[in-house]
Amino acid sequence: MPGPSVFVRELAWVNFIVVPAYLVIASVIGTLWSLAHGLRVLDWITAERELTERERLITLRLPGVLTAIHGVMWLAGLVLFATLYAVVKPAVVPNVAFSIVLSGTVTFASSFLLSEFALRPIAAHALTEGPPQRRITFGVGVRTVVFWAAGSAVPVAGLMLVALTALVRGEVSVGEMSIIVLALGGVTLLAGFSLTVLSTRATTAPIRTVYSALSRVRQGDFESKIVVFDGTELGRLQAGFNDMAAGLRERERVKDLFGRHVGEDVAQVAMSQRVELGGELREVAVLFVDVVGSTRIAATRPPTEVVEVLNRFFAVVVDEVGAHGGFVNKFQGDAALAIFGAPAELPDADCKALQAARKMIERLEREIPEFSAGIGVSAGSAVAGNVGAESRFEYTVIGDPVNEAARLTELAKSVPGHVAVSMRALEGSCDTAERVHWREYRQVKLRGRTEPTRVAVLAID
Repeated sequence: MPGPSVFVRELAWVNFIVVPAYLVIASVIGTLWSLAHGLRVLDWITAERELTERERLITLRLPGVLTAIHGVMWLAGLVLFATLYAVVKPAVVPNVAFSIVLSGTVTFASSFLLSEFALRPIAAHALTEGPPQRRITFGVGVRTVVFWAAGSAVPVAGLMLVALTALVRGEVSVGEMSIIVLALGGVTLLAGFSLTVLSTRATTAPIRTVYSALSRVRQGDFESKIVVFDGTELGRLQAGFNDMAAGLRERERVKDLFGRHVGEDVAQVAMSQRVELGGELREVAVLFVDVVGSTRIAATRPPTEVVEVLNRFFAVVVDEVGAHGGFVNKFQGDAALAIFGAPAELPDADCKALQAARKMIERLEREIPEFSAGIGVSAGSAVAGNVGAESRFEYTVIGDPVNEAARLTELAKSVPGHVAVSMRALEGSCDTAERVHWREYRQVKLRGRTEPTRVAVLAID
């Protein structure tokens, strides 16, 4: 500011003795004071226990506390130096006070931002369970305004004060005014740029973590979790993402369990449209597979061994049914019912069912020699839909193909190849390449049916 200089003989003892001594003393006191607060928090963090609510608040307020200690040192210096200069030469007090306030404000703001950056690992530990309900720091809006004031408003206010002083006194030369404006302008540019960069990083860092995690979620990684390290609304945004990701993980887990219980096709239909009781007439193929002599097996083997072999048995069934476009509708003890053509449309459903039966029996005989099984396949019109009550229902297929496939399975246990299919299924949409694997067996009057059924079996050499 325009005015008398502090670099005069009578002020030498203040400039070259008191000021350096105070800087050393203030640095020592500030460091010890800051260490006392920091080490207390560090003890809590390294104790490997959950922090109390009070400890969390103190930990998250540590950057503010350290900055306040910094501010106390500057304020004490302002009072001390203004008093000493006033005793010796009162005319220089405005210049001294203005310089200390300008420098202290910029340093104060920079100190807070740098403390936040340096203490993020500690803040992340305190925010493991999410931000506390009580506000612990300024919000993003207030923080932005404060740093704008420190980096721009205060230096510009200094320029305005210089101009006002020049107008009132009228003794400022063009050279002095130019030097002052250039100096304050440089401070404004440097301080404004530095604080803007720091403030921008403080604001965008949490947003970048959320954006990065969202990108991973879009790619199907629902295990993404963000380290919450910001105590403002941005920290709540980070915690909110973690809550959302946890909900998505739970949704995927339920979806996976749902699909395993009822079949992926049924699960997709149930989640994509309103579920209602009732059904629709569909052209389907039905495959029924049952273990031969299951009662004897259960009586002669330990239950755990029976369950282990059954799981291997059903793994082959599910694998082959899924590979040919069908889904296992239900497991019935040691038997399984598979549907082709519902709920999702499946071209050549009857042919796919025959291919699945043929591949399935080959694998079962090779991979599960402990069990033998019979497989029956039928095709035709059936009602596919939800059956039960409003509070509890299941997707199933009801109709003649289901009954016929179950009866053919009984027959299959005693025919060559252990697979029996209706000629209606074989003569449906199957091409010659599939038909060569089958031969007509004979007409059989199946249990519970009034008309004989033309049956085909595997064409075994």
